[in-house]
Parts: sequence; C-alpha cells; structure tokens
Amino acid sequence: MSYQPPVQDLMFCIEHLSHWEKVSALEVYSEHDLSDIGAALEGYAKFCREQIAPLSQIGDTLGAQFNKGRVTMHEGAARAYAQFVEMGWQALTHPVEYGGIGLPRAVGAAAVEMLNAADMSFGLCPLLTDGAIEALLLAGSDEQKATYLEPLIAGRWSGTMNLTEPQAGSDLGPVATKAIRRGDGSYGISGTKIFITYGAHDLTENIIHLVLARTPDAPTGPKGLSLFIVPQKLVDPDGTLRTGNSVNCVSIEHKLGVRASPTAVLEYDDATGFLIGEENCGLEYMFIMMNAARFSVGVQGIALSERAFQRALTYARDRVQSRPVNGQRREAVPIIDHPDVRRMLMRMRSLTEGGRAMAVATAGLLDIAHHQSDPETLALAEFMVPLVKGFCTERAVEVASLGVQIHGGMGFIEETGAAQHYRDARILPIYEGTTAIQANDLLGRKVVRDGGETARLFAARIAETEAQLAKGDASAQAIGTRLAQARGAFEAALDWMLENSRRDIDAAFAGSVPFLMLAGTLAAGWKLAKGALAAQTALDAGQDTGFMTRKIATALFFAQHILPECATEQTRIMHGSRSLLDTAFPE
Repeated sequence: MSYQPPVQDLMFCIEHLSHWEKVSALEVYSEHDLSDIGAALEGYAKFCREQIAPLSQIGDTLGAQFNKGRVTMHEGAARAYAQFVEMGWQALTHPVEYGGIGLPRAVGAAAVEMLNAADMSFGLCPLLTDGAIEALLLAGSDEQKATYLEPLIAGRWSGTMNLTEPQAGSDLGPVATKAIRRGDGSYGISGTKIFITYGAHDLTENIIHLVLARTPDAPTGPKGLSLFIVPQKLVDPDGTLRTGNSVNCVSIEHKLGVRASPTAVLEYDDATGFLIGEENCGLEYMFIMMNAARFSVGVQGIALSERAFQRALTYARDRVQSRPVNGQRREAVPIIDHPDVRRMLMRMRSLTEGGRAMAVATAGLLDIAHHQSDPETLALAEFMVPLVKGFCTERAVEVASLGVQIHGGMGFIEETGAAQHYRDARILPIYEGTTAIQANDLLGRKVVRDGGETARLFAARIAETEAQLAKGDASAQAIGTRLAQARGAFEAALDWMLENSRRDIDAAFAGSVPFLMLAGTLAAGWKLAKGALAAQTALDAGQDTGFMTRKIATALFFAQHILPECATEQTRIMHGSRSLLDTAFPE
C-alpha cells in the first residue's frame, strides 16, 4: 500500500484555519503566497511518497545497527537522507539569513506530518534538528549561530537533545552530568545520557548535542542546570571538522517500534562543550527546544493516524467478506460496505483531520505571537500546545488500533503493516513528556496560573464559532449544538478545576488527563466546525464538491460521535473521586 500525502487537506487547513490573513500579512512571510506554498508541499509530498515511504517497513525489519561504538543505518536511509539534504528540505521554515527558506510554521507542520507519515523513524532525525535550530536561534550567541546554524539548516549536521540520565527522567532535578570550566572558555562535560534519539548515526557529517549539565558551584535541583553545545566533531573557526570529541555511544536500545531510529546511550568523558547563554539557565533554554519538539510529536501522532487510516481504507475496499446485513446482495461484499467498518473508518478520519486542523491552527497562532509580540495570542497558542501533543498522540494509538481491528486477523500479522503503525504510535504519548506531564502543564501553568483567563478566552472563541454555525444549514446547526454542549462540559470542568486546585490540589490533578482530553476533543471539534463553515462557502461557490462535502460530513461525524465524549470526561473530572483511587491503592 503506497502512502498518498494529503496535500489538499493540508492546504485547506493552511488557507482556512491557520489564521492565514494575519500570518501572510507578517513582513517575514510577505513574499510567500498560497500558490507558492502549494507548489512546495506538492514537491515535498512527491519526495515523501516516492523516496521515504518505501523505507518504512524496510527500516522496521532491519533497524539501526550497533557495532563497537558505531551506529549504521540501512542503505536506503543513507541514500534518502542524502537526497533530503540535496533538495534542501530541512531549510523549509528556518530564517533566510542562515540559509533557510523562511516559510510559515503551518507549512512546517504540514511537512513534518508528511515526512513522519512516510517513515517516522526517518522523520525523527530532522525533527530533533529543528528543535536544536530553534534553541540556538533564541538562546545562542552570535558566534554560535554563525558556526552551527547554516550546516544544521542545510541538514549536513543533525541535532540532538540530551536531558535524560539513568536517575533523571521526567524530573530533571537529579541530573548529574558535570561541566567543568576551562581556561579557554570551554567546559569539560562528563556523564551518561540515555534515550538520545539519533544520538549516534552515519547520516550526517556531524552531530550537535545540546546537553544539560551542572557546573561545580551550581545550585541543587533544576535551577542549577546549564545548557551546552557538545559537537560530536569539534569545529575550527574556518568550519573544518576536527577529530572526534570525547562523546561515545556505548549502546542503542532495542525497541517496540520506530526501530530504524537509533536511541543511544552516550558517555561524555571530559568532552569539550560550549555554554549556551548563561549558567544555571539551561532548563529555561531547553524548554524552548522541548516545546518545539512537543508540538512536533503531536504532529507525528497525526502522521501515524493518517498512515494507519489510509492503510485501513485500502484494505477495507479490497477485502471481500460476508454478505451485507441489509440482505440486498446474496454474495460477499468488500468490508467497507459493512456499517461498523464504515463507523470505524469515519472515526479514524475525523480524529486524524481534527488533530490536523488543531495543529495547523496552533502553528499559525505561534507565528503571530512570535512576530507581533501579542501576549493574548501567545497565551492561547501555549494553551494549545499540550493539547496538540497530548490529544493527538493518545488518539494516534486509538486510530492505529482501529486500523488493526479493520484488518481483522490480518492486522495481527506483521506483513500487512498495520501492526507496525500500532507499535510505532505507542511511543508518542510517552516521549517528550508523557500525557500526564502535558496535562499537568496544561492545568498548572496554562489554567491555574492565570486563574483560567486563557481557558475562558478559548471557550469564548468557540462560542463565536457556534454563533456562525447557528446561521447555517441543518448540518451546521447540528454541529453547533454539539459544540455548545461540549463547551458547556469544558466550562463546568474548568470551574471545578479552579476551585479544587485551591482546596484539594490532588483531586484536581487526579483529573488533569481527562481535562486535557476534554479540551483536546473540544479544540479538534471546534477547528473541524470552522472548516465545515469554510467548506460550505466553497460549496456555495461551486468549488470541488466532493472534497468539500467530505469535509462537512467529517465535521458532523466528529460532532455527533466524538464531541459527546466531552461530557464523559467532565464526569470523570468532577465525580471520579480521588478517594476511590486512594482506597484502591492504600499506602
């Protein structure tokens, strides 16, 4: 089954949901119009479809190989990565002054989706490099930017994020890697880092590790962490690469999925590193990279969902099994003719397209906030990021599981490919912060900290869309009714959370994941509803009736089948007593 990148839907989302009028009015993007973006995405789609997608099952079978400290990728990955660099795809959204193309973040989200749907193992390398670029742009010195950004943006070098240690996972306070100041201004970095995605490989000339470490006189805990550039190969002032730095890969992990993406254990033995920004500000800088990565991991969830949906749809059209339940035909029919298979396919499609709509909209908000210094827009964008990460990754596991279900027994057989999507998807709600960590961030930093102000702004924007839907046809009104009910569930849960965060913090945070899923479901339904309004306008103008009709049908299905789950999440939050959990698991 070949992957067909959903360029039409991606362009629909960019045009109608990414706040394109405001984004395109920003000076930094003024030279890019929708036709240019469409041409760029069509070219990227062709590359992903023809060069990357065929590698997915090959890489899953062969994996990354470790031998005496060296990590080698399969031949197809090396060849494809060379093409990736030659065609300049890493540069899509990065600044022109460092060799980038300078396209908006929404276009970057579309590109990340297509690449990771084609082969998530391959896509992880550019994804981490994007995060390193983001961190250096915002916190690096002029000298560091001059040295590292151009080859990273060109894709000749790759980047990593080194946080985790055997004793320090989600809680980074116990990080023990040491950074000793030297007379020449560099630092000697010593320690062990684990779970380092693409920490060692043979695809690029150099690997730029961004490493959290602690200087000898630093405060204890997370406030004493500093961030360092530690190149795999040191770089002379003229750009020449020197012999290897003292960074050694001692092993790679054997994983459930994404097997062609090497997850390395790295040993730093007085390796030469260079401080980014100021000492003891490392966690602040690393959060720049982490937030970029968290958003992109949410987009990976959409990517896996799209690939699983396409595979399931193709199988359902081809697989002939059983007579129809309505008795109108005596012979067996393709299983797509069976009502419950259609229900599962529609759920897969609506969850995928809802996540895509939400992610593209969030990317647009991030661009506006970044380039206009708009605090309200920034607050709303940051509110949305944990929803993109948490909701889209949890739903990816569900969508991939439905894909296996539609395949029936064949889905449990590796050769069909459905099982790989399920295995690959399972890491998404875990890495770059588990769903609970996203939920704690949402509740603690994005809701409680400002007394619910941003959450109420979110709800108010949804109410504006409901008013527009109320003026539409029967489908629009039905969507609006369900959206209003879901918003009501959100607002009731929000009030309860704000109250209980003051008098019973454990009770509030026991419902943080249901609250995230409620908000994520509502956000996806909202963006699909806005898409349905845009689709109806296009239909009235006689544009692409098949595609626009499907957009409205998908939004209506989401409203009728998935938005009602917001009420269930509200019940879990408000009536799922924490005391029951304490009784079930006494100390």
